[in-house]
Amino acid sequence: MDLVELEAVEGMRWSWNTWAVSKSSISSIPLSIMCTPLSNSDSDLIPLLPYDPLFCSQCSSVLNPYSRLDYPSRIWHCPFCFHRNPFPRSYPSHNNHLPAELFPTYSSVEYYSPSLLHPNHNHNHNHRSKSLPSLPSSSTSSLSSLNFNTNSPAAGGGGLGLGLGPGPAFVFVVDVCCSEEEEMRGLKNELLLVLEQLPENVLVGLVTFDSMVYVHDLGYNHCSRIVVFHGHRPVSSDQTRQFLNITHTQQQGFLLPISECEFSITAAIEEIHSTCQFVSGTRPLRSTGAAISVALGILECCRINTGSRIMVFTSGPATVGPGAVVGSDLGQTMRTHQDIMNGNGQARHHAKSCAFYKQVSKRLSDTSVVLDLFACSLDQVGAAELREPVERSGGFMILAESFESDQFRKCLRYLYRRDDDGYLKMNFDATIEVVTTKDVKICGALGPCVSLRKKNSLVSEAEVGEGGTYIWKLNTLSDKTCIAFFFQVNDECKIQPGSAFLIQFITRYRQGNMMGLRKRVTTAARRWVGNHSTDIAAGFDQEAAASVIARLAILRAETCCPRDVIRWLDDTLVCFASKFGDYVPEDPSTFSLSSNFSLYPQFMFHLRRSQFIDVCNTTPDETAFFRLMLNREGVVGSLIMIQPTLFQYSFDGPPVPVLLDIRSISPDFILLFDSYFHVVIHYGSKIAQWRKLGYDKDPNHENFRMLLEAPELDAEQLVAGRVPVPKIIKCDQHSSQARFLLAKLNPSVTQNSTFTEGSDIIFTDDLSLQDFLDHLQVLAVQG
Repeated sequence: MDLVELEAVEGMRWSWNTWAVSKSSISSIPLSIMCTPLSNSDSDLIPLLPYDPLFCSQCSSVLNPYSRLDYPSRIWHCPFCFHRNPFPRSYPSHNNHLPAELFPTYSSVEYYSPSLLHPNHNHNHNHRSKSLPSLPSSSTSSLSSLNFNTNSPAAGGGGLGLGLGPGPAFVFVVDVCCSEEEEMRGLKNELLLVLEQLPENVLVGLVTFDSMVYVHDLGYNHCSRIVVFHGHRPVSSDQTRQFLNITHTQQQGFLLPISECEFSITAAIEEIHSTCQFVSGTRPLRSTGAAISVALGILECCRINTGSRIMVFTSGPATVGPGAVVGSDLGQTMRTHQDIMNGNGQARHHAKSCAFYKQVSKRLSDTSVVLDLFACSLDQVGAAELREPVERSGGFMILAESFESDQFRKCLRYLYRRDDDGYLKMNFDATIEVVTTKDVKICGALGPCVSLRKKNSLVSEAEVGEGGTYIWKLNTLSDKTCIAFFFQVNDECKIQPGSAFLIQFITRYRQGNMMGLRKRVTTAARRWVGNHSTDIAAGFDQEAAASVIARLAILRAETCCPRDVIRWLDDTLVCFASKFGDYVPEDPSTFSLSSNFSLYPQFMFHLRRSQFIDVCNTTPDETAFFRLMLNREGVVGSLIMIQPTLFQYSFDGPPVPVLLDIRSISPDFILLFDSYFHVVIHYGSKIAQWRKLGYDKDPNHENFRMLLEAPELDAEQLVAGRVPVPKIIKCDQHSSQARFLLAKLNPSVTQNSTFTEGSDIIFTDDLSLQDFLDHLQVLAVQG
């Protein structure tokens, strides 16, 4: 089974699929797993079981296919701590049938509790219930040695739905400083469309803001009623409760089911208008931080425990109050990366704003609230300062040019998509718990999660990212959310090569349909090998390793300058190449890497040149967005961000992948470039000339018309289902828009090259990939 097939079964990509008994044997790439906890949610690979899982009473692991059973005694032996646990009489292993979680083919199972479901609500789920194979007659056996009929159906089944109780809560926080009425109208239309799509049990609230914060009372039917907060001061949860007169016994109208307030919230949104008064040389007074604080206070006061989101829609930077990023005077420019690194006057708001949003982030985590930022502006809005609460709460961040753009519309509609039963496809209030055998220690995690700081004997003192725990909190979780987990060898254990170790992920979450808590349990096993075993190299996943190193690099970039991060990447790569390369010492010409390692250096070449590390041509807001997206994307998406794909279209046949190199540009070809954030269709100069002459409209040139259409159709397929939606850019060779492609190409031909005839050139002093690899070989053989 190859690595992609293994990921389809487990939802994981391991940087090393075989672990050496000594941590020094794996060089500089850590033992890590890129885990997508809810992958394959709609697949028959995951049986749905209508009962609670069975936990080991000693280590809290869940019964799994690696457990050893004693059938006559109704005992199961935990494979993590070897503790003997009794089967309760009620557990569904009666009548000589085996529970689905013990099938060797089911490394992942999902549990739900029927007791939490309403008995009178029918669903049309596809029932995955199957009859189970009979238990063998032997008294004690390991499940891995049993012969199961994997075609026979497993236990489990669809489920009953919940009656319409309280649903998740959404507070819409709308910036009314937008200077363009068309922009405001576009936003209002999308919000009204969202309201139409909401299930009737969903709770909604509305907050608007300019220099003040306006909380709309949706339960007051006599007229429009608004409570106003001063936007220049932070507002605590207690102050919000006091000002809004919210009590736990009194009905209040600031957060109501959509079924009770649909007319009033629709009318309130329709009545929103721009309050921006244009004054030459000034920015609008915008109190974004105070508005977020008030919205969060409402959710804290109402004690929503069914999941909630604060959705901020803004068109400019915060200029007053907590979280302000720039002054209202246009003479004060927005901070740059250089300003932030130097701490000069233009970035004087940055540290204070980040400190405020750090407190907001903790409040969001404590109450399981998700913060989403929809920023539609040609200027920066302060996304760099807002990154921590958005990322740590698992929220969306969208940077678009306009509320009328497809990018904004498609993203908002995707977020509120519904399943076949009409429920929102959202999950809330999740935790991920990791259990390992005693020979493995847990170092930490990187992704949209927060450490709960719960320690046991499996938690390492060496922390990576969100460490010091075996359980993490996620305010929301989708089937695409990917977390990088880090581990190390427990040096206190004497490990025998050839023995197995286990890692189990227990994910608890609440669905948007409010059908109680789900528990997804995934158990994976790998083997220990000797320090010099060839299996170490055979089990290396260079794509997963590149994704993990990229996350570690942007973690370092938060506190180090780009030059230091690049130096760390280079040192890591040299150490890696020295460890796993084949060479004669001090002879670079003899250096080579096996196929399992050969692509990793070029991944690092493109990573060190990427927008994640090289921030010269990006704003702090753009960098925050890029890094936030990389920190939650799976291996495939991460790799496209690091090393974009390039396809060539010509009259010679179907499209073919070509090198990400300046030499791939030709007058006779069309190139389709995908960097995850941008999709570029690049027309060669001859192709562009023929198009301008209208040959594609001539029936005698049907092949040319089909050639022009092919990359456009493929580009649409690339962006379908990807959120945020990439921007599609069409450009001709030598045009200004071609820079989106040229910036990512290997500069094998530059202004300093001796031979440039017949090829485009890139004006740069950067190293080419070949020069980079030559330097790597020289340094690696010296080790």
